[in-house]
Amino acid sequence: MQWEDEAVVLATRRHGERALIVEMLTREHGRHAGLLRGGQSPRTRAQWQIGNRLLISWRARLSEHLGSFNGELVASHAAGLLDDRVRLSTLSAAAALAVAALPEREPHLRAYTGFLRLIDALTADDRWAVAYVEWEMALLEELGFGLDLSSCAATGVTEDLIYVSPRSGQAVSADAGLPYKEKLLRLPEFLRQADGVGRPTPEDLLDGLTLTGFFLESRVFAPHAKKLPAARGRYVDVLRQVLL
Repeated sequence: MQWEDEAVVLATRRHGERALIVEMLTREHGRHAGLLRGGQSPRTRAQWQIGNRLLISWRARLSEHLGSFNGELVASHAAGLLDDRVRLSTLSAAAALAVAALPEREPHLRAYTGFLRLIDALTADDRWAVAYVEWEMALLEELGFGLDLSSCAATGVTEDLIYVSPRSGQAVSADAGLPYKEKLLRLPEFLRQADGVGRPTPEDLLDGLTLTGFFLESRVFAPHAKKLPAARGRYVDVLRQVLL
């Protein structure tokens, strides 16, 4: 069987002396692995770097087989990030999270388009740190664990929402959360603003990562006795060093 699709590279690993096993995030076929023959040659490997977009074809005798990839480069993003340690670690964290969290061979269009939006932000503007938190929020929603930030879990009010309940994943107002504030997660303002207006503080960005990290770990990974990918922890450490 055979198909073609748009895709972005998530990870590669050596296979034998010349080939690579490549993990792709595709538009229509979800997270998908395949063999890339001759992938260890310098020219080919440069095209199949993490974050690069390709038009790929996958072929296998049976659908359950690993199969093999061929592809044509559409856009190269990795090379432009090599000299920027923070942005490169951002891309690495997002790719590692997609590999670890998304089920294989299940279509997740919102995850794919969200990943592309993150790449665009990394290469085009200065809101990439916000875009990364938004990518994790979207990933939670795509996996069925989206947060409800529209109203207070305790009172139903829609104003002054500054906390999130770790139990329900729903926003909590300042007044309702005051007696329990030590047990609640902080909800940064930029996640409450649908229009994205304003520049978040470093503390807001780190609070956003703490928020999404908590629910990714507790809802997505812990039930399967797994932890957040190490690349995600390294990204938070690098970002904290840069911001604070």
